[in-house]
Amino acid sequence: MKLSVMQENLARGLSVVSRAVSARSTLPVLANVLLRTEDAGLKLTATNLEIGITYWVPGKIETDGATTVPAKLLTDLVSSLQGGDRIDLELGANETLHLKCGRFESNLKGIDADEFPSIQTTGERATTRIAQGVLKRALAETTFAAASDEARPILTGVLARFEGDVLTLAAADNYRIAVKTLTVLDTVADVSVVIPARALSELTRILNDTDDPIEVLLAQARNQVLFRLDGIDLVSRLIDGQFPNYQQVMPQSHATRAVLDREELLRAVRPAALIAHESANIVKLQVGVGDEAGIIVSANAEVGDHVGHVEAAVEGDGTTIAFNARYLADVLANISADQVALELNGPLSPGVFKPIGDDRYVHVVMPVRTTS
Repeated sequence: MKLSVMQENLARGLSVVSRAVSARSTLPVLANVLLRTEDAGLKLTATNLEIGITYWVPGKIETDGATTVPAKLLTDLVSSLQGGDRIDLELGANETLHLKCGRFESNLKGIDADEFPSIQTTGERATTRIAQGVLKRALAETTFAAASDEARPILTGVLARFEGDVLTLAAADNYRIAVKTLTVLDTVADVSVVIPARALSELTRILNDTDDPIEVLLAQARNQVLFRLDGIDLVSRLIDGQFPNYQQVMPQSHATRAVLDREELLRAVRPAALIAHESANIVKLQVGVGDEAGIIVSANAEVGDHVGHVEAAVEGDGTTIAFNARYLADVLANISADQVALELNGPLSPGVFKPIGDDRYVHVVMPVRTTS
């Protein structure tokens, strides 16, 4: 293998694929990145056996070949070199990769490419396409709500339900639910899959905020999904199992509705969360009506207390409800709308957050029962 690439192109590719490198594995080759000449360029691939990312770097190929080298070391090394310079790569004896850039030369000991696990593709025909910016915003509003605890593996994923030209994304743990619907560019047969939230978080980093489409390919066996955009493939295994029927716990009515500035409420919640962190992480919202219309955000702990006032247009009954401070801050930080509606049905029913101007997103947060 002998080729030349530009430093900034190789650095960009390595920064993308290295996100899929296995941090802890009994297989040494999984800590490596696969370098293979293909299609008049250099194909970079990394995987942790759950997620695989492939990135094509344009280059000038003299001799075809392949090898694997430590991903972190190669990424750091290439990043340290001068941008705009050309890097010459040549595979020598004993899987030693020689790099030359200007007056700098390095040798990295690698592992034979045959030991690197194959990254299966799901086929050539796209299941559908989605505008990158639309998908990126939808993932930002949902993936954070997926569970991080592996006790219920199905909840560490995001339900993706394709129906005609509509895709519904739903993420949930035991305390919150985020649901977003979006329009896809190609009509697709009805199908539901559960995609690991971590894979979608990595996809969010890759997506651009543009109308350019990304292709979505589902394997015939429905065991993996592939996302394809310009020069980058991300393939992920799917999670087996039945996603809970979240629609059963979605409130259908409300007794109180408050419309307020999202950023203002977030500014009130953050200092309250600092106090709440010292006790049970509970933040209370007291919704006033009439002359006292607005929301009082408060937290109490042995170390002290905090109170904040937020203006709001309130309809219905006054009420008080308590939430986990982190879940409250998460939803407010990830909604992009300027204003949000908070719908309540008393202190023991879930709180529903809806962005004003976006009827395709709903976020439900379970309340915390308090002694008062």
